[in-house]
Amino acid sequence: MSKPTPDTPSDEPNKKQASDKADAPNEPTDGLDSEPVMADEQAPVATDESEEDKALATDISLISSQSKPRKYKKDNPSFFMQRGYQILLVLGLIAAFLLVMVYQTLFGRIEQPEQKVTIEQGDTYYGLLPQWQQQIPLFSSTVAKIYIKSQVDAPLHAGIYQLPANPTIAEVLHILGQGAKVAMVKVQIIEGRSVNELYQTLRDNPGIKKEVLITDSGDASNASIAQALDLVDILPDSVTSHSDPIVQYNLEGWFAPDTYYYGEGASDKQVLTDLYKRQQQALTDAWENRAPDLPYKTPYEALIMASIIEKETSIPEERPLVSAVFTNRFTKGMRMQTDPTIIYGMGSRYDGNIRRKDIDEKTAYNTYQIDGLPPTPIALPSAASIEATLHPADSDALYFVATGTGGHKFTNNLADHNRAVQEYLKVMREKKAQTPPE
Repeated sequence: MSKPTPDTPSDEPNKKQASDKADAPNEPTDGLDSEPVMADEQAPVATDESEEDKALATDISLISSQSKPRKYKKDNPSFFMQRGYQILLVLGLIAAFLLVMVYQTLFGRIEQPEQKVTIEQGDTYYGLLPQWQQQIPLFSSTVAKIYIKSQVDAPLHAGIYQLPANPTIAEVLHILGQGAKVAMVKVQIIEGRSVNELYQTLRDNPGIKKEVLITDSGDASNASIAQALDLVDILPDSVTSHSDPIVQYNLEGWFAPDTYYYGEGASDKQVLTDLYKRQQQALTDAWENRAPDLPYKTPYEALIMASIIEKETSIPEERPLVSAVFTNRFTKGMRMQTDPTIIYGMGSRYDGNIRRKDIDEKTAYNTYQIDGLPPTPIALPSAASIEATLHPADSDALYFVATGTGGHKFTNNLADHNRAVQEYLKVMREKKAQTPPE
């Protein structure tokens, strides 16, 4: 029989229960035989307390700031779903990046005006990629190379190609690919050669159609060439009306020297117009960025000087020094006194030697006899010589003479210059003495 429950509950019921549970098996009740407490009578109490404790613990965990996120076991299907979504997201981002990169590579536009580009013999399609890689974000040379291999089945042909404004690499490859269908002819114009040599080069080229340079009566005159090319207006009146046939309507200097490739059947008018536009652009760019306080009043005067510098030296680092010499001489009111102007003024009479009588002859070009610049350029100057003309070196030199061993010696006074001349003559005599007779 169970012990009756007291009317007044204990202040520490939990403690008493625990004490009762601990003492019950060993302690008799008032000397009476008590019935043992049955397990099924106390089991519900223990169970109820356990469920309440669990519920209480669960409720606290829901509001506790120290609660932890639910973790999935690796064998739980939710774990694999969560991992799957993450992998798909990463793969999607990679795919999107690759698509953007491919699009930018093939269809991204490089910012440049409509222009002609010259492809030299030996150039490759891959050589075109660095320009795009520098200017187009996410441009991939690997993607471009794969595209070239898959789309281009012929080597890059030398030639001049017209590119549209702001082209894509895909557009450029298509345009360059047309070169394989057209036979190309080479036109090589060496820096420092004369315009008459340019004319003759085009006349002698069988792949160039003659529209301007040859007439029914023979070689065209300076006037007819200038008129056919619509370039009369670029010449000063002093040139178009000059009595010297070498000067009159002379387009000397106005064509950019370089090596060009044109489709077979291109006309001499097309070639000359193209070379004129290139030279005009080079002159305009240099003139707009010229150094201050130069003695040239017009771009044409600068072109004349550039042609003289081109004839005086072929060494790049000497060009600004030669430019400085002539600038200094103009500033001091000195004549230029340059031999190439004597030679040009002699025309076809020049046989390879300059004699005293040639120096003393007053022609339209002889700067030993005239003040200032000759009336026209005396050669086809390079862009480098034009640039040197408009950016002379910081030098006080007034003279220069060849050393005989390469290059020139620059001096500030006549005495030093005369010594340099004697040194040059000595070197030339020694060379001549060492040359075996024929």
